[in-house]
Amino acid sequence: MNEFGAILLGVFLLVANGFFVATEFALVSARRHRLEEAALSGGRLIKLAARGAVRGGRQLPLMLAGAQLGITLSSLGLGMVAEPAIEHLLEPVLTLLPEALRTPIAYVVALALVTFLHMVAGEMAPKSWALTRPETAAMSLALPFRAFTWVVRPALAALNGATNGLLHLFNVRPRDELATTRTPHQLSMLVAESGRMGMLDRDEHDLLIRALRVQSQPVERLLLPLDQAPSVPVDADDALVRETAARSGRLRMLVVSPQGVVGVLHVRDVLVQPGRPLAELATPAPRLPSGTTIPDALRVLQEAHAQLGVVIGEDGTPIGVIDQSRLVGELLPA
Repeated sequence: MNEFGAILLGVFLLVANGFFVATEFALVSARRHRLEEAALSGGRLIKLAARGAVRGGRQLPLMLAGAQLGITLSSLGLGMVAEPAIEHLLEPVLTLLPEALRTPIAYVVALALVTFLHMVAGEMAPKSWALTRPETAAMSLALPFRAFTWVVRPALAALNGATNGLLHLFNVRPRDELATTRTPHQLSMLVAESGRMGMLDRDEHDLLIRALRVQSQPVERLLLPLDQAPSVPVDADDALVRETAARSGRLRMLVVSPQGVVGVLHVRDVLVQPGRPLAELATPAPRLPSGTTIPDALRVLQEAHAQLGVVIGEDGTPIGVIDQSRLVGELLPA
């Protein structure tokens, strides 16, 4: 092969190395839920590419083995082909140097040039692109990369088996895919570290920490005790409803009977429909066990389109009332 052909082959290997590097980092960095959204809502080609990327994420050890195999072969080939070709091209240029120095200097320059191109164009640039736009990179590279892994699958299976066997010797259990969720405790640690490094200002740090802490706190902490909640008997007249609203400063109140809480009444209802029985005007109030977490309680109230919920104790009896605005204020403090 002449020098020109060797240079062209070297360029191809350099591009191939960048392709495998970008694929490796894209597989690790891409968010599964974003790929799944693209697989459902994108165009035909985007859906196909996104599905390929999702399948690749579910076969992570095999995909990473394919990327490593491709990087290794490309790097070795680049050194074997491009380096001697550049060295031969440089030797005539160095005719002014003593003959004994031409070959060593040409070799050093060729090695430095190939190493520089390999690191910048074949490693750093594709890695940065894949980390900056992981989902785009994953979908762009998924289909050709899966075609490559299909061709070399027997070799990859052998390499992957040997790797897993080595890990088992050290009591390490291989994983088929990356974890895509984080616990509130893990997120709190990440936020705390970001604040320590100055990546978040104080207000943002405090807001995030507070929001994460309430994820596991029970709604019982925020309830208004039942004996303090504004309420009217089920047989009360309109005047008593208006009086209770004025005295408590609240537009919504509980309608109660000897059997328990009938529902929630808005003072507006008795103004619009005066004289109608309160049992017919009251709307059902969601019942929340005292151990319900604050985010779950908010979700229940929103799904029921209710502003008030009744908190019940372990024996099933009402112990207090929770307001949707109080829950929102706890999750998103001003």
